[in-house]
Amino acid sequence: MVDTTADAKGVVGRGLAGGIAAWIVGYLAVYLVHASEIENSLSSSVLNALTDENVTWKLVGWLFYNAHNVTVKIPGLLGGQTAQNFVAGAEETALTAFLVVPPLLLVAAGIAAVWNTAEEPTTAARNGAAVTLGYLPLSIAGAVVFAVTVGDATAGPNLVTAVLLAGAVYPLLFGALGGLAGGHLSAE
Repeated sequence: MVDTTADAKGVVGRGLAGGIAAWIVGYLAVYLVHASEIENSLSSSVLNALTDENVTWKLVGWLFYNAHNVTVKIPGLLGGQTAQNFVAGAEETALTAFLVVPPLLLVAAGIAAVWNTAEEPTTAARNGAAVTLGYLPLSIAGAVVFAVTVGDATAGPNLVTAVLLAGAVYPLLFGALGGLAGGHLSAE
């Protein structure tokens, strides 16, 4: 008799770990490629002076969320806010290439979550989507900690779309696709 409880716990554990790993590796990829450029930018220097802290790691987080198509809300000088996506609107190929990083990492995490489980497609997709268990909490936390406050104004990832798009839609969709691929690969 097969212990399905142990199998389910294994898939959930792999999904959780895969989601956490995909989020961290994605952020680190953006950091390694763009942190020095951001740190040397005029906007970073101004924000560092206004906040009395090094905000480079937070601005890298903005790009990471932009790679999920999550906009960053920036207060306007005369009130109101603007929404920016520095990745989608960039002419620089190295920056727009980050649009594929979250999907690729989440597909890989979905594959890892179901590897060697040889499941039917529906179960494999569901188990691949378990990467959401690790990705969603980090997406929520990141949207909060990457906010930059200057006086009464706060700029940072749009919390609603960070939770819904980066935290739920991306890992559910791409994790499930990875689960389908992983289920197919492990069945061979």
